Amino acid sequence: MLRAGNSASRTRTWIEVLARKLGFDALSVSLSLDAVTTRLHRQGASITVMREIGPPGINAARIAALEQLARTVEPGLAPGDIAVKLAHIESATVLYSPMLTTAAIGVASGAFAFLNGVAAPGMIAAAIGGAIGQYLRSWLSRRHFNHYGVAASSALVASAAYLLAATLMARAGLGSARQSVGLIASVLFLVPGFPLIAGLFDLLQYQTVAAVSRLAYGVMMLLAVALGLSIVIAIAGLNVSHEPPLGLAYPLELLLRAAASFLAAAAFAMLFNSSPRTILAAGLLALLANDLRLGLVDLGMMRAPAAFLAALTIGLAALLAGERVGIPRMALTVAPIVIMVPGIAAFEMIVLFNRGQMLDALQATATFGFVIGALALGLATALLFGPRQRA
Repeated sequence: MLRAGNSASRTRTWIEVLARKLGFDALSVSLSLDAVTTRLHRQGASITVMREIGPPGINAARIAALEQLARTVEPGLAPGDIAVKLAHIESATVLYSPMLTTAAIGVASGAFAFLNGVAAPGMIAAAIGGAIGQYLRSWLSRRHFNHYGVAASSALVASAAYLLAATLMARAGLGSARQSVGLIASVLFLVPGFPLIAGLFDLLQYQTVAAVSRLAYGVMMLLAVALGLSIVIAIAGLNVSHEPPLGLAYPLELLLRAAASFLAAAAFAMLFNSSPRTILAAGLLALLANDLRLGLVDLGMMRAPAAFLAALTIGLAALLAGERVGIPRMALTVAPIVIMVPGIAAFEMIVLFNRGQMLDALQATATFGFVIGALALGLATALLFGPRQRA
């Protein structure tokens, strides 16, 4: 479960469920990003075991299968039989081919660009950049390259591909697409949403060691993405610019926003190897929550409170879905949240710090931090309404 991206708190819960069914009297569990240590007690005897996990990954289908196994195992089942079931889950192939996930990330990048006011040329360039960056990341990951190097290289290639596509379209007379928001959209797929949100959940459940190690991993991934992006920004000499409104009729804009939110979240859920049912649920949840957020901003609400309410909606819906239909909470929350990341502020923060404009950079950092904090607080508040963790 940990290697598949699940939170330490949920993993600990299911370890305890399975231990009781195997007849253990008590156990102590210590979890971190790369290791599990367990001390088990039964009939006056005890044993301590430890296992290294290996590099972290994301596999929502594996999390769901492991939860289902722990939930349905009958008490008294032989450990060897459980090991066979675990081996079967471990050997299962991913649900979607690399080419399919590459195309999905291209669609997600274009949809995210539209959600942030980018016109058609920028959407196309963002889709091209995101797809090329995802293909490179998939190729490097299958060859077990260092995660941080993969993230930096993919960000560099994706943003460079965006600029190349935008330049070619401009020279072909198809319109200018060199917008800052489109550039951010082309690398959004690299945001480490799973480890960051899992780390937040672990902090709330007092799994401090696992939480700190996950959050450190997530921050390092963000810095690696920023490094790759900064190289392209510096070479191309890009300026920060806010996009003018697209000028669409408001009812049409609402409809297109809903479609873009659905496509973006569904594509990210596919990237996380979620089941088709989970992909549909994540897309519908993003459609409702993100339209709520954008509609509140249109009505004059500040971006941070609007983000808080949208994240609260996502968190409450994920709790209900997890209890009633057995969809892992992480699989539902991460994909809709990722598309709400404030890309413009992130771009401004990187560019302005690189150019030494400290006051403007700090202002952009504050904007970015408030919105990210509001998203985190919304999820955290929803978790407070949920039941205590149980089987």
